[in-house]
Amino acid sequence: QLQLVESGGGLVQPGGSLRLSCAASGFTLEDYTIGWFRQTPGKEREGVSCISNYGTITNYADSVKGRFTISRDDAKNTVYLQIHSAQPEDPAVYLCGAGPASCTTSWRHVEYGLEYWGQGTLVTVSS
Repeated sequence: QLQLVESGGGLVQPGGSLRLSCAASGFTLEDYTIGWFRQTPGKEREGVSCISNYGTITNYADSVKGRFTISRDDAKNTVYLQIHSAQPEDPAVYLCGAGPASCTTSWRHVEYGLEYWGQGTLVTVSS
């Protein structure tokens, strides 16, 4: 069974750090581009970050550039999203997707190119 599972969400203080994980089972992540998106009620899903297969290309939304870092550990079949400095606009359900997407295109096209999705992990920012 092909599955993606996000974890690591929780409560973080403004300016605090959190590391989200996206673990795959049933398939090998290294062959796929991984995208992190976030979803809040009443808003469209927002692209956050993307890493190509083998990690050669990364991309970030302007709203998180300089504060988030995406990385992959293919030996662990896991991709990470490190939040270095949480801000009030960051609370959301964070979802990861895997597929043959390109990280150099629009976030809408990145989303279209992701075939497998996890259920998400909730991030809350509060003091």
